[in-house]
Amino acid sequence: MFQAEGFARVRISVFLRVEFWENMVVGAGIAVYTAVLVLGAEKLLFFCVYSQGLIMKVNFNRAALAEALGLLTPVVPSRTPKPILRCVQIAAEGKAVRICATDLEIGISYTASEVQVEEAGELIVSAEKLSAIVRESVDDVLLIESADGTCQIRGADSHFTIYGHEPGQYPAVPVFEGDADIEIGLGELQGGIEQCLFATARESSRYAINGVLWEIKDKKLTLVATDGRRLARSRVKVGSAPGKDNVGGVIVPAKTMQLLEKLVGGEKDTVAVKVVDNRIVFNCANVVISSTLVEGNFPKYEDIIPTDHDKKLTLSTGGVLSAVRRSALLTSEESRGIKLAVTKNKLVFSCRAPEMGDAQVDMSIDYKGEGIEIGFNPQFLLEVLRVIRASDFDLELGQSDRPGVIKSGSGFLYVLMPINLG
Repeated sequence: MFQAEGFARVRISVFLRVEFWENMVVGAGIAVYTAVLVLGAEKLLFFCVYSQGLIMKVNFNRAALAEALGLLTPVVPSRTPKPILRCVQIAAEGKAVRICATDLEIGISYTASEVQVEEAGELIVSAEKLSAIVRESVDDVLLIESADGTCQIRGADSHFTIYGHEPGQYPAVPVFEGDADIEIGLGELQGGIEQCLFATARESSRYAINGVLWEIKDKKLTLVATDGRRLARSRVKVGSAPGKDNVGGVIVPAKTMQLLEKLVGGEKDTVAVKVVDNRIVFNCANVVISSTLVEGNFPKYEDIIPTDHDKKLTLSTGGVLSAVRRSALLTSEESRGIKLAVTKNKLVFSCRAPEMGDAQVDMSIDYKGEGIEIGFNPQFLLEVLRVIRASDFDLELGQSDRPGVIKSGSGFLYVLMPINLG
């Protein structure tokens, strides 16, 4: 008779002599028993694999779990040669529950709130299926437990079984260690992200512009994004930068910036930021986000910001937003642009689509300078107008073939290339 603490007993009821016996724990609740059995002149190698049975048992507040999964699931890849990456890892230890997701480039760790841990352990389960069950559940509390690589989810009138992966196989998700390079208010950071993220390139072969440039100088964080046809720059005050008053540019992936923008927190919450080798790590309240940095050289954006424009207008944000939307109603695939015609005390928005018709919207303005006609992509105008928080903004123009510049306050600038309307 052989017995290992916490595991089932093993009984050998044949006439064998045991020459060697070893017990090795290889994972949470899993052990491999190895024996060399002697039967006459023959030696047999004997393996037994045993699971401890119940590994994890936790009661979750359903709404809090849904909030956590809503932040985690965007990291989970929809297509991957590694099926385990389509899962989330739930690890319960003591009174805390940590939920992780990663695509090997971006990792996120979320310490769940409103949980009651009955049994500590680890669970690896499909992110898509778990999210769907939690989202559709009508219970306030859900019991989630794991046993033998399966996930059991129980509500008042429901019971789900999801086949998962054995514990111990999930890739490690980096944690925040040591002192922060900078600390910044969550609201301030999210405001800066909102004002530049929309201008990042999508699926560009120039990888450096698929992210947002971060620069720190004189306790201000400058965020810059461009897709080659427009550029957005936002400046945000840094709470503290111990020993990091000036930091060269690093490029953070757009997907990582989207995660930061979705963080939920209070007015006083801050984000700690640390750069380690080719990774950047963020810590805010109960969330840690780790991301690889985008490789490559970001364009020298300061060189393309015009500084000599002689036509300056102060315009109503809401008025221009409405005018651009209305004047763009008749644009088509062949004629996507709108024309801005500036004259004394008047700004006219218009478009002409030969196969569709004409549109014109007039706006009264306070302007006494030289007139100009210039064409812009209306979608690029709408996107920037939606992130301007002030009731008015400044528009600076030079010649019809040079970029226009939009400014709001001391922290936001937007450069937009003109288009030829033919």
